[in-house]
Amino acid sequence: MKSIIFILIFVINLPVISQIDTVHIKSDTINVYNKWIPGGVIGLNINQVAFKDWAGGGENSMSASLFTNFSLGYFKKKWSLLNELKITLGESKAGSTPFRITDNEFFLEDIFIYRAGWFADPYASNNVRTVLANGYDYSQTPPVRVAAFFDPGYVTQGTGLRYSKLKGFTTRIGFAVRETFTSKFTQYTDDTSTHNKVEKFKIETGIESVSEAKFIVAKNLLFSSRLDLFSEFKKLDVWDVRWDNTISAQVNNFINVNLNVLVLYMQSLSLRTQIKEGLQLGLIYTFF
Repeated sequence: MKSIIFILIFVINLPVISQIDTVHIKSDTINVYNKWIPGGVIGLNINQVAFKDWAGGGENSMSASLFTNFSLGYFKKKWSLLNELKITLGESKAGSTPFRITDNEFFLEDIFIYRAGWFADPYASNNVRTVLANGYDYSQTPPVRVAAFFDPGYVTQGTGLRYSKLKGFTTRIGFAVRETFTSKFTQYTDDTSTHNKVEKFKIETGIESVSEAKFIVAKNLLFSSRLDLFSEFKKLDVWDVRWDNTISAQVNNFINVNLNVLVLYMQSLSLRTQIKEGLQLGLIYTFF
């Protein structure tokens, strides 16, 4: 009996040094004004297992995931413009089953900050969030498509005050307007009280709060967290919650480990709290 096992694990993370989140701390010692400051991470993970005449059982499998997180900031003495783009996309396949989506997100955020010399700085923000590829509910047979690119798509504008005087921590709170766009999957926008009409667009006004933290908790160990909260003025007792946490450990100059845990609660998506966890081991290379 012949047996063949082939396992390929290939992960690349390409980080670019980012100063955007800490520029308010370094501005006294580093000339960051009147220039664009970039930052970014790219990660690729491919995992394949193949069997032939393998007596121990098992089935062929393959998975691939792509993660990118880019930032670009421009700084003046009185104002700053911060931009962030995050994309994740992953698929997996086991045996003869088709490929299935395992990760699927597009997020773009732009923030304008005016340094007025107050306790907190006025800001204006805009962010866009959707999925890149078709999303399916695999708990049903056959799987049911429940989302597509910008179906739904969420666009949120906010304005208020942003506090950033603590090292590694920023928080902002303000008035926000959130628009939800759909085409086919109108369950995210339809008003059930209007029985003779199906709405494909929904607008909500309310309060937003966004808090971000990045701390070095031990040597070569970084913890980053972002907590997004939104509540409509009509229902201030109900809050949408998105809590994204990542622990990054740099083993040496070439290898790092990332653990990500995302907690999500949106009443329009599900009445249950959703949790997604991912663990990645990879090679790293610093450009500059």
